[in-house]
Amino acid sequence: MLILTLALQACNTPKRKIYTSECAAGIRFKKVSFANLADSIKYYDKQYVEVSGKYLEGKNQSALVNDSTYTGRSNQSLWVNFTQDCPLYLLGKRTGLFETEDGEYNKISDRHMTLRGRINLEKKGHNQAYMATINEVSYLELD
Repeated sequence: MLILTLALQACNTPKRKIYTSECAAGIRFKKVSFANLADSIKYYDKQYVEVSGKYLEGKNQSALVNDSTYTGRSNQSLWVNFTQDCPLYLLGKRTGLFETEDGEYNKISDRHMTLRGRINLEKKGHNQAYMATINEVSYLELD
């Protein structure tokens, strides 16, 4: 009975997926809450950070937002700059972030994630509407 219960729990537990890149080898990231990053964004300019939030994508949108306080305004979010210069691959495999193991498109919008990258205040995403850009994304953990 115990083995059956454990097996059922394992099936219901969402698996986290971790994507990494070799772009930031040896760099130390400052773990920061989204709220702290937003409040002190000038302090974090050009720094490497680890931050969590909900990812939203769409036409002219690639944004990380604070799960609990986002009201739909882009100036409350970070533009996420995924680039081919820093490809992200599923840990232990050669499956890229935007593809699944079966070759389909990996849907990451409306999902909670943790990112590691470098904050850039000069670039503020589409129409300069975001509080900053997170560049050089070298780690992504999907919940």
